[in-house]
Amino acid sequence: MGESSGMPAGAGQRGDRHREERHRGAVTLRNQAIPTSTADQRLLDSQGRGDWKTKDAWRALRILSEFVEGFDTLADLPPAVSVFGSARSKPDSPECRLAEELGGALARAGYAVITGGGPGVMEAANRGAGEAGGLSVGLGIELPFEQGLNDWVDLAIDFRYFFARKTMFVKYAQAFVVLPGGFGTLDELFEALTLVQTGKVTRFPVVLMGAEYWRGLLDWLRGTMAAEGKIGPVDLDLIRLTDDVNEAVRHIVEAEAVLSAEQEAVRAEAVARAATDQHAAAQAAPEGPAGQR
Repeated sequence: MGESSGMPAGAGQRGDRHREERHRGAVTLRNQAIPTSTADQRLLDSQGRGDWKTKDAWRALRILSEFVEGFDTLADLPPAVSVFGSARSKPDSPECRLAEELGGALARAGYAVITGGGPGVMEAANRGAGEAGGLSVGLGIELPFEQGLNDWVDLAIDFRYFFARKTMFVKYAQAFVVLPGGFGTLDELFEALTLVQTGKVTRFPVVLMGAEYWRGLLDWLRGTMAAEGKIGPVDLDLIRLTDDVNEAVRHIVEAEAVLSAEQEAVRAEAVARAATDQHAAAQAAPEGPAGQR
């Protein structure tokens, strides 16, 4: 008979085996406790109509709580730029090197950097900002496959619902920078362009970096979409394409300065108009009884 380790049978096996893990706020789920679908899937599944009356009211409260959590956590965020790109990009890829350089340049210009908090381009941008002494923000999302937050995120929020997360990307950013990515990156890019085009958000710059990657898309936008009148020629001006980090940051800074000047001019005009109206009202007021008309 072999030597006994003095440990009960099976001890240590549980700690040795690989554990899948998913986080939902304060809750940690592992292995069999991880559900087979996400909160978004269950919310948007039209096959589950029977659950709507009993479950969707509670989901509404959970959705509201995500907005409250996001607003409360990010309310004191300094000026920030949202950076998007592929989670699949390798650390030594051109886009990751560009994202890391961009994150550092944005931090030195006084901006916090917001990403989805995952690996690839997101991690590179967070790392660049962190190494430059800037604030690095990660807005994670529950997915069927767990990505986890990268180690360079200083301030993190995990979301169940994409639309709550998307609101935070837009609400707390002065600009968007979009590097090579997949469907999720394209989703963020075109949502940003749509919001700016339709005036749903205050005008802010959208910068594409990785010129060679985006060239085919821009040629199609110009040669097909704009040529057929589906968008106006001016809509293409909403996009700034560059691989120069300094140019990208300068474009963001200058756009913010222009917008601030416009807002200040509007405030000054409103103050002047109020003073004029007050003066006119004083002139038109009837005089008192002491020898006045």
